[in-house]
Amino acid sequence: MASAPSLPYKTPAYVHKIRYHAPVDIAPLLTVDHLSIAFGSHRAVTDISFHINAGETLGLVGESGSGKSATSLAMLRLLPPSAQVTGNISFSGESLLALSPETMRRHRGHSLAMIFQEPMTALNPVMPIGAQIAEAVLAHHPQVSRKALKEKVIEAMNQVALPDPENRFGDYPHQFSGGQRQRILIAMAIVNQPRLLIADEPTTALDVTVQAQILKLLKDLQVRHQLAMLFISHDLAVVAQVANRVAVMQHGNIVEQGPVQALFHAPQHPYTRKLLASAPTMRSDRNQPLANML
Repeated sequence: MASAPSLPYKTPAYVHKIRYHAPVDIAPLLTVDHLSIAFGSHRAVTDISFHINAGETLGLVGESGSGKSATSLAMLRLLPPSAQVTGNISFSGESLLALSPETMRRHRGHSLAMIFQEPMTALNPVMPIGAQIAEAVLAHHPQVSRKALKEKVIEAMNQVALPDPENRFGDYPHQFSGGQRQRILIAMAIVNQPRLLIADEPTTALDVTVQAQILKLLKDLQVRHQLAMLFISHDLAVVAQVANRVAVMQHGNIVEQGPVQALFHAPQHPYTRKLLASAPTMRSDRNQPLANML
């Protein structure tokens, strides 16, 4: 194998502060084996494999179009019927791709949940946020009483630190800030206490201060509920703060994966090195150009 080209790469300063250690588990909670996804003649994902242990965070990184979101949607069986999916996705020993649609619906939002990107488009603008969170509960607990339902929704709003949930239960999405709308989506995802949370670019379009609050919230929720998490992002600094392990995607392939400190300190694949070298840090030499990803 040819050696990787030399690049003006320095380990980002934020990586030196990482102290997370992957939890030890007998068997992974989620295993993706040789997953491929195609839309007609276009191959979006090609023969990828990874696993996530209980209580662990796997960061899935790569530029736009690398196949990250398609992978997450395949895990929840939310791809359109035109998608051709092969391989296997196993959750707690059960093959998700082999389940009937009805059985998969019982898992989706209960055992596995997803925080979608762009909260303003993911939320219904003409429906109160309390009712939207309640929908997630009713999908799996249709017989719950109205009193218990409201209590459960307010508890979820409290867990994500939404202000004054009792009085804001009936407010609409446009009455909340961008960071608060993201918290509403997180409340919808965790209200049924899933075992695996998929976070698809959960800090996109948020300013740095709000971003830090959301990342801390996710970490706190993960510890409180013993959540496993797939954290999808193109932002390497964010992934370095939340992940135990990282998988790097390029053109539908996972080109490198490993513990976060090892991958950031000693990237092995040329694409990973370019990805890291293209991200400016406080230590970047302003007289030198960043790596060109093209």
